[in-house]
Formats: sequence, C-alpha cells, structure tokens
Amino acid sequence: MTAPVGLAAVDHVQLAAPPGTEDALRAFYADALGMTEIPKPPVLAARGGCWFASGPVQLHLGVEEDFHPAKKAHPGLRVTGIEAYAARLETHGVRVEWDGALPGHRRFYAHDPVGNRLEFLEPEAAGTRSTAP
Repeated sequence: MTAPVGLAAVDHVQLAAPPGTEDALRAFYADALGMTEIPKPPVLAARGGCWFASGPVQLHLGVEEDFHPAKKAHPGLRVTGIEAYAARLETHGVRVEWDGALPGHRRFYAHDPVGNRLEFLEPEAAGTRSTAP
C-alpha cells in the first residue's frame, strides 16, 4: 500500500533578523515567549541567527543583511491561556495589541525586538465570548 501524498504539517516558520541581534532575539523568544533555543546544524550556525521551539512549534530566525521587517506578513501562533500569556509578554516590556476581528477567537499582535509581527490566538469555547480586550 502506498502512503498518501500531500502536506502533513508546517515544519517551521522562518523569520529574518539583522546581523548581530541574536542576544535580543534570545531574550524575546526564550525569556518573554518561553520557547527553548534549539541548536542549529554547524554548517547553518555559521550563518548566524537562532532557532527556537515550543512543543511542535519551531521558529527559525535567520540573518538577512538588508533586513526590513514585513508590515503585514506574520506567523499565527496558537496559545492557551491567552490573557495570562499577554500579561507575561507585557511583564517583559512587550507591547500587546488586541484585535477582536476574528470570529471565534481571542487574539493579539506583538512585535519582536527587530520588528517582526507575530499573531497570538486562542479559539473561544463554543457559545462564549470574552469581554476582555
């Protein structure tokens, strides 16, 4: 029997960052977001940047010489306990921007230290609607 052919999952999301910002990225992705830095293969580590994981979610930050953060493009990261997670980011000095435009979800946006836009969202329980921001 032949295995089905097609996409199975997103392996990782690659974001860009300017050279020399790895320490700021580590403070944000590891300390504020609570992700774990994972080692890059040596041949890729020589290029700079850093990789992070939390469960099955991986974000790779790669160095781009002429870096300009995207204004609209972003990964959407599903979280649990979104209000507490937003409060965690705020205690690390991260500005959180709530957005109620996606039906059935609580969500906010934040930017990493180099300007990459990140969306954090949590589905609402059926039949409920939070009154929080």
